[in-house]
Amino acid sequence: MRLFFLALLAVIAVCALYGTWAGFCDLGSLQVMPQRTAIYDCNGNAFSRRAGEDRIVVPLSKVSPRFIDALLAREDTRFYRHCGIDAVGIARAVIRNAIHLRAREGASTLTQQLARNSFDLGGRNLHRKLLEAFVALRIERSFSKAQILECYVNRIYYGAGVFGVETASRTYFDKPSANLTLGEAAMLAGLIRSPSRFSPFHNPQGALRERDTVLDRMAAVGKITAAQAAQAKAQPVALSTARPPTAGDGYAMGLIEEALALNLDSDQLAAGGLRVYTTLDPALQKTAEAALDAELTKVEERPGYAHPKRADFGGRTDGAAKTPYLQGALLMLDNATGGIRAIVGGRNYAESTYNRVYARRPVGSTFKPFVYAAAYASGRLTPTTPVSDDPIRRREIAGAPNWTPGNSDGTFRGLLPAEEGLVLSRNTMSARVGNLAGLDAVRGVANAAGLGPAPEFPSIYLGSFECSLRDLVSAYTLFPNGGVRRQPYLISRVEDARGKTIYQASAQETRALSPGVCWMVTAGLQKVMERGTGASANFRGTVAGKTGTTNDYKDAWFVGYTRTLTCGVWVGLDEPAPIAPHGYGAALALPVWCDVMNAASERYASRGFAQPEAVVPEVVRPGDAQSGGAPRKAFPSRLINSVRHLFGGGD
Repeated sequence: MRLFFLALLAVIAVCALYGTWAGFCDLGSLQVMPQRTAIYDCNGNAFSRRAGEDRIVVPLSKVSPRFIDALLAREDTRFYRHCGIDAVGIARAVIRNAIHLRAREGASTLTQQLARNSFDLGGRNLHRKLLEAFVALRIERSFSKAQILECYVNRIYYGAGVFGVETASRTYFDKPSANLTLGEAAMLAGLIRSPSRFSPFHNPQGALRERDTVLDRMAAVGKITAAQAAQAKAQPVALSTARPPTAGDGYAMGLIEEALALNLDSDQLAAGGLRVYTTLDPALQKTAEAALDAELTKVEERPGYAHPKRADFGGRTDGAAKTPYLQGALLMLDNATGGIRAIVGGRNYAESTYNRVYARRPVGSTFKPFVYAAAYASGRLTPTTPVSDDPIRRREIAGAPNWTPGNSDGTFRGLLPAEEGLVLSRNTMSARVGNLAGLDAVRGVANAAGLGPAPEFPSIYLGSFECSLRDLVSAYTLFPNGGVRRQPYLISRVEDARGKTIYQASAQETRALSPGVCWMVTAGLQKVMERGTGASANFRGTVAGKTGTTNDYKDAWFVGYTRTLTCGVWVGLDEPAPIAPHGYGAALALPVWCDVMNAASERYASRGFAQPEAVVPEVVRPGDAQSGGAPRKAFPSRLINSVRHLFGGGD
């Protein structure tokens, strides 16, 4: 009797100890399961996932009843009849293990499995089993059987790096868990005890044996008939050949990570389960990445190319931010919204994470459209006004008495319509056009376009200042948008795990020019593509654009746009050096642009540009451009009075 009381006291003590211990487990966290943050493209399709547990949480009603039957038949046939601990199952396991003289059968209920998969209860020992049992009792008192099942099917690991039945179903069979067949449901249930060992991807025969075992068990407990089991065994298993998106690296993903960190707090990011909707077009992103490297490889293969080639490194760059071989960058924006459709910051993200879309480089002649825009807006110039292409004399350009730039081909053509200076990228004409508009007016347009602060030197008329590809492409959206610049953005909105919007992009736009001025510039840039420096473009559709090449061929640019898209490309070496003899933007950057924009034209129609009702020159003063205010109309007489300044005579 004394031994009985001692044993009873020991049991009471153990129950008190482990009952108290189990009370420290926060059952409120049972239904909060970490998920990967999902990244979606502009079409709402999955693009990638951030690091974390790959899990898609679904309600129990969205899970196939076949899987629930298979799960309970395999793991816990008495689930609805026990209180978290199955005394019958324990007795049966003890007897069978004693008969076979080894631990052949376990007795953990589904609730106990949920407990040990949800909380850190220790290693495989008696202590963990006791604590697991008491936690399971608490779970059963706090949640309904349906809630426990829902937590279980969403939390358990199913192999292949995925958690939860929904993700497992999509990974293995490329379908929602609600659509699982009987055989597929049985196979997933068979994975749970050893998901790595019986993975259908790595051990298909083992997975089939587990499926058949589960089907036999379902028949034995009356969930299905023997005929149904036999039919399910005979059906072939169609495994998915695709893999769900993973948290891949790349310039686009790197920018998404930065944007998330900037707009959300660390707790929101750490919780995971976010749905991030981006503006990326995955097809164009893939095309842009391939086109940039392919076209630059062609440059490297030209006879006499003097710099290191990417192929010589075999992917080995020691993680350096910059590389010694030829690099490039591409950015494509949707004109209507400013949404980024494609962004490529270099030839290979694994070799260099340095995003050259944000690198500041001299822009060269790609700035000339803004010079002409300032002159058109001043009311002192129209596209047909004669401008001298003769050599610039000393003291002719205000603020730079000794600056006498020449043309890249060394020739001079006399009087030409002003627009020809833009079409043919004539330096002497562009300098005179900038001088006519005035340095303050040109700087005002540059600043309003997002290219500032522009230097206070007349040499900016020829683009002798630095800016990033991102800012330059954004500035060019002025022209197809009738004078409105839209701020580039990549993330349109973010939802939390419950579907609540926690971030929404706001449209940021600035009016910098009038529609009439933009139309005149666009008309000139269309001619650039027809018979000017961009005439070599192999593009199908209506397009306007401008090449750019800096001194000694150190930077090659091309920025062009259709009515719907604006795309810019930069090519150069990270440490500035001449790329190649005659390495013009038309030869190096334009081919990349054509590859990507031709692919884009299949989905984004390149219709003609919309002409405004009236093309009227307007005045843009520095204050107007910087504030985004409406420009003021010029007096027509100013056109007449200014013509004499365009013939190269006088200051």
